[in-house]
Amino acid sequence: MEKILKITNVLSDPTRYSIYEFITRKHQEVTVQEIAEHFDIHPNVARLHLSKLEDVHMLVSETKKTGKGGRPSRLYRLSDDVIQLNFPFRDYQLLAKIALETLFSLGEAGKQALFETGKKFGNEYMESEIAKRYGTEELTFDEKLEILKEAAELAGFYPEFEASEDKSVIYFQIYNCPFRELAQSHYDPVCPTHREFLKGMFESLFGSVKLVEKESIPEGCDSCSYKALISI
Repeated sequence: MEKILKITNVLSDPTRYSIYEFITRKHQEVTVQEIAEHFDIHPNVARLHLSKLEDVHMLVSETKKTGKGGRPSRLYRLSDDVIQLNFPFRDYQLLAKIALETLFSLGEAGKQALFETGKKFGNEYMESEIAKRYGTEELTFDEKLEILKEAAELAGFYPEFEASEDKSVIYFQIYNCPFRELAQSHYDPVCPTHREFLKGMFESLFGSVKLVEKESIPEGCDSCSYKALISI
């Protein structure tokens, strides 16, 4: 309870919350000066906010040379610790592990059921987002891509997207895996299920899509990186 109170107290400050949100979208380390300039605050105030976020293990920092000469800079980045606030306590990770191991105990049929359900949920999630924004309107490619970006943000992926000039390929990266802890101990069921979820999202917008994974967070990369091949 004491830890939860500390976290909620730290995040109750609007500027501090905005700083944390900014860092989650930055996808790289930040300096005190960078935060001070972005939020138009004194460096000492920026340092205080960053220190408080580090005190509750939401950020970690280290001193590095920047290659520009002068003194080394203290760089801040997101912590790998998971912050969960539940009132009262809930343990959905344990339930997820039970469900995964039960399905995999059923052999190939269980695996396929899991992957198909992952794709179905991705499809339904995206269909819901489309209906909220555009109803039954015909969408342009750019509108579809914008919906995809917003839905991925809402899903907590911290994504980046880039389309090829001919719009036949979408390159995208996910900097936060919502299933990271489960993926580390249950890589085989979790990562393929997540890919199917993503494929369901894409196919709701673009029809038939081939999804190719290039990098993976559970394998030690900074992001999960994909390219989606769109049938034109």
